[in-house]
Amino acid sequence: MPTNSRQLALDALRFIHKRGAYADMAVDKILSKNLDLGSSDRRLFTELVYGIVRRQRSLNALIDKFARKPATQQPPDLLMALQIGSYQIVYLDQVPDSAAVNTTVELAKQNKMSGLAGLVNAILRNISRAKEKDSLWATIVDGELIDRELNLNGVEQKEIKEEIAFDVSISKSELTDSQTNKPPQTELVRSLGIMHSFPDWIVELWLAQFGLAATNQLCEWFNRSPHIDLRVNKLQIDRPQLLQALADRGIAAQALDYIPNAIRLSQGAGKISNLPGFELGWWVVQDASAQLAGFLLDPQPQETIIDACAAPGGKTTHLAELMDNRGKIWAIDRAASRLKKVKQNCDRLQVTNVQTRAIDLREIEDWQDYGDRLLLDVPCSGLGTLHRHADARWRQSPEQIVELAQLQQELITKAATWVKPNGIMVYSTCTLHPAENEAIVTKFLAEHSHWQLEPPEQNNPAYSFITEQGWIKVLPHLHDMDGFFMARLRRVK
Repeated sequence: MPTNSRQLALDALRFIHKRGAYADMAVDKILSKNLDLGSSDRRLFTELVYGIVRRQRSLNALIDKFARKPATQQPPDLLMALQIGSYQIVYLDQVPDSAAVNTTVELAKQNKMSGLAGLVNAILRNISRAKEKDSLWATIVDGELIDRELNLNGVEQKEIKEEIAFDVSISKSELTDSQTNKPPQTELVRSLGIMHSFPDWIVELWLAQFGLAATNQLCEWFNRSPHIDLRVNKLQIDRPQLLQALADRGIAAQALDYIPNAIRLSQGAGKISNLPGFELGWWVVQDASAQLAGFLLDPQPQETIIDACAAPGGKTTHLAELMDNRGKIWAIDRAASRLKKVKQNCDRLQVTNVQTRAIDLREIEDWQDYGDRLLLDVPCSGLGTLHRHADARWRQSPEQIVELAQLQQELITKAATWVKPNGIMVYSTCTLHPAENEAIVTKFLAEHSHWQLEPPEQNNPAYSFITEQGWIKVLPHLHDMDGFFMARLRRVK
């Protein structure tokens, strides 16, 4: 059987289905066994796997419509083959519909589904015809409802947002407004969830925070392929030099002027470790949003800094660069295996002022009033980085958010004891959930009168993302960066 990107995609989807594997793990496993895979096949393979995992709710809704049996009742291999074909038809403009249909039929034949090849052909051709007639989503989602709500004037939009403002634990049935003639919000949530392939609870959460238009934009943004940002290691090279080195190799990149030393690569830059300067430690992959945390903490040379949840070390090494490799940085993580990655990054970037400590930070008792500044980038739901982790939207749940928030409250309460009087602590997450962000900091400040929120100065790169309340919030659909929340806190003497 010839090896091709579609067959490999089926193999990866099988691995995910049977083993419960993360999409990243499945992709890496397949690629490691197919090192001779051409660049175009490699791109199609990764696009199919990540795209299908992201869009599985949308794809299954289409299969429900065009097949006699719903997606949940289809044999797993047949369902995955239909997903591979329908994903190409619906989302990959560069693949002709005829090619998507024919290659999927051949895929079925090559994988002991010859008797189902005619069914595959019929379902996919019906999907293709519906796309041509612009009736693909008819009867599946209420497109008229979405369009009508999006086109409301500003006053009505405000009313809708107020109408669905709810506690994070609210049930879906409570979203219905029985006192007006407006359609039930559950139908709006369901339609958005199917159209953009998100679980209802995430759609509900964003509607309550941001309103309909922004929620629609957020969903679209998180379904795009992620961009790749680099942070220039100023200990080794400056940004113009690295940009020139990339240009000399024919690699398109641009400086992100609002964040010092940040560079964004254009699509198709190739394998990351093959970029110029990798072995020399000229740069590290780090999204622009994550780079803001170091600037917000603003560590100074000769200070003692604590990075309380350090692995894999992107923020740790940034702190070292900002300190010109002077002073002392403690990188903490509960897993010694994860700290190995911190050490590897330090070695490659030639960072020399970092020490590591493998321990659950809640068990540390010997650091009272020890650090000048502390970075607490807590474990979180990652709802600001859903485009980077294709399956994250399906793995998180409201119940897990409650557990995470409890952990985050414990971590900030404990870590704060390590900061000297007049010291600084930055609390950060890569999520867009208020229960993990504003609620954590607000409760901490209410219970610790000797701490106060301290917004950054105007010359700090993080200042561009400040809110009226003094938090730092990066919103993907507005800033074209990963979603992030940060709060800079000072311990008052």
